[in-house]
Amino acid sequence: MQLVSIITPHFNNLSCLKETLESVARQTYTCYEHIVIDDCSSAVDYRELQSLVDSFPNTTLICLSVNSGAAIARNRGIQQARGRFIAFVDADDLWEPSKLAKQLEVMNADNLDLCYSSYLVVNSKGEALRFRQAPSQVSYHSLLKCNEVGCLTAIYDTKRLGKVYMPEIRKRQDLALWLKLMKLGAKAGGITESLARYRVGEQSLSSNKCKVLPYQWAVYRECEKLSVSRASYYFAFYAWNGISRHYW
Repeated sequence: MQLVSIITPHFNNLSCLKETLESVARQTYTCYEHIVIDDCSSAVDYRELQSLVDSFPNTTLICLSVNSGAAIARNRGIQQARGRFIAFVDADDLWEPSKLAKQLEVMNADNLDLCYSSYLVVNSKGEALRFRQAPSQVSYHSLLKCNEVGCLTAIYDTKRLGKVYMPEIRKRQDLALWLKLMKLGAKAGGITESLARYRVGEQSLSSNKCKVLPYQWAVYRECEKLSVSRASYYFAFYAWNGISRHYW
């Protein structure tokens, strides 16, 4: 069994974090380490946070001294990770018990470097709102048009790709990471079964969708170095997908 390093950024969301930790602890695949990175929470009792993390097996806490955003928090977790596989789940999201086992089985069988799955969008009460269907394959160009890799479902293989870090932008850093992996030649594949639940709430990392638009543009221009014309072309697809599929 290969070790999986699970990365969870956290900020002022202790109640949801407990449910996330519980969903990881219920995994049928047990060869994992879970790294929680607190991004300098302002409304959390750190003794309570440490006690909560200590109550779960194979789970460690890293506390940042300055609030730096999800990208830097996740990168600190990647830096600390000891596992061959890197997986992500935010502090307000949930995994199905078979998630790791099913994805690793597919990764080994299909020789994948990056694996992702479908997932449910749920409200704060856990009630299903939408189903996000994962495509069987993605490419660099398809991801520029629409990010169909849910961060809470993604796993990548460091043995084949090395440790790859997220660009240090406040939002859309997950898309920028998938693009980096694809440029490295990653073979990516999706699982149609829903293996996670993305919780929509006031504290969600992507709760204010309008604010992500400048970051999407920054991915095109600053991270991918696209010309204005090419960036505009892909941005138009992104905007259309957001409107037609409520994907923002």
